[in-house]
Amino acid sequence: MGDPSEALDRPIHHRTVICIGDVHGYFTKLHNLWTNLETLIGPIPFSRALVIFLGDYCDRGPDTRRVLDFLSSLPSAYPDQSHVFLCGNHDFAFAAFVSALPSPPPSFVATWAEYEANSEREGWFSGEGHEWMHVQGRRWGGSMGGRWNPKKGMAYKGSIYDAGPTFESYGVPHGSPDLVKAVPETHKKFLSDLVWVHEEEDVWIDSAAGMQCCRLIAVHAGLDKSKGVEEQLRILRVRDTSLPKVGALSGRMNVWDIPKELQSSEKPTILVSGHHGKLHIDGLRLIIDEGGGMEDLPVAAIILPSMKIVRDIDNFGADS
Repeated sequence: MGDPSEALDRPIHHRTVICIGDVHGYFTKLHNLWTNLETLIGPIPFSRALVIFLGDYCDRGPDTRRVLDFLSSLPSAYPDQSHVFLCGNHDFAFAAFVSALPSPPPSFVATWAEYEANSEREGWFSGEGHEWMHVQGRRWGGSMGGRWNPKKGMAYKGSIYDAGPTFESYGVPHGSPDLVKAVPETHKKFLSDLVWVHEEEDVWIDSAAGMQCCRLIAVHAGLDKSKGVEEQLRILRVRDTSLPKVGALSGRMNVWDIPKELQSSEKPTILVSGHHGKLHIDGLRLIIDEGGGMEDLPVAAIILPSMKIVRDIDNFGADS
């Protein structure tokens, strides 16, 4: 037997955790990013990694159907990987339109009231099936009439969610109730099974203070700094679809920072999200959404513990 002291000199191989930002219907970007991650990490550690997709798989890009085919195939294609598929606000709305929300109450009509004043401006869907639909599904399937989106610097693609390309990827025109029949049951199940939060213990991160063992919370937009963390996590864990809007999936500045409650906890907590159309690394607050669904911007991922950023446009296999 070898000298036991030799084991102390060997580097500790911490589990690889990959967090992948918003894909927004861009299959080629997703495929290229996946290839780059496998090349950089190496086949064996990649095959055993925990992969957390941060949500928003649909809308804006042309290939939502192919993206969901790819994501649905991963557990069988990579059986030794662990996969987490978070729900984004776009995915929630897509699921609402095709009746794939988890555990629906008897009626979603109660979700309309808070936002009904916006129904005409947003052109809410009022076709077949709207009577039972969650408000976000009606907004998702509605029509903005080609009006300009000043935040994105482009015309809306169908609805306020830019859902037109998602309809088209399934071979039906935007706003058609036939989408419910066109979406395969495997995709409806994928949407129904999406989790709203994922929590991990003992995730390592290479920080300015050295290697840290952290708790990790992954949620699409973030946690509201003005509300209790445990109550927010409770709602996310049970996936309460009676809410007209889920702030942790769709908030903006109110969910940007790590709540002070987590900052003061005994164990450091990584809070990782997508959603914001930014790549933002501030200590343990990780926002990984460099592309924001824009055609000319990359889809990015972060690898832990190294904190390495990888993009679909990288070319690790190219000759130097």
